[in-house]
Amino acid sequence: MPQLTYAGGSVEIDDQGYLVNLADWNEDVAQAVATREGMDQLDEAMLEVIRFLRSYYQKFNAFPILNYVCKNIHQPRNCVSDEFINPEKAWKIAGLPKMEGFHFISTDGRHYVMEAPS
Repeated sequence: MPQLTYAGGSVEIDDQGYLVNLADWNEDVAQAVATREGMDQLDEAMLEVIRFLRSYYQKFNAFPILNYVCKNIHQPRNCVSDEFINPEKAWKIAGLPKMEGFHFISTDGRHYVMEAPS
């Protein structure tokens, strides 16, 4: 498996860049994944989104409704799309596993909705 190197070491990722082991995540790993995804430095607003996604996943084993994320961390309504464009990128940076069969689609390149398997 490929390795992702970050300031404190390295972690295993799959071929699409998702962490292999959920427990390997920390904020340094998140920054390394973000850099790999073509993003600059994660700011505090982005980290709030990431932390919420991780917390929600650990509690419900699912991806939350996007507006629910923003409401619960007291950010603007489209905070996930505004910060990360594609919510799948935020999920990956949060170190969460690939959601088989699910993906996000956008008709305008800016706002995304989750599309479940047909």
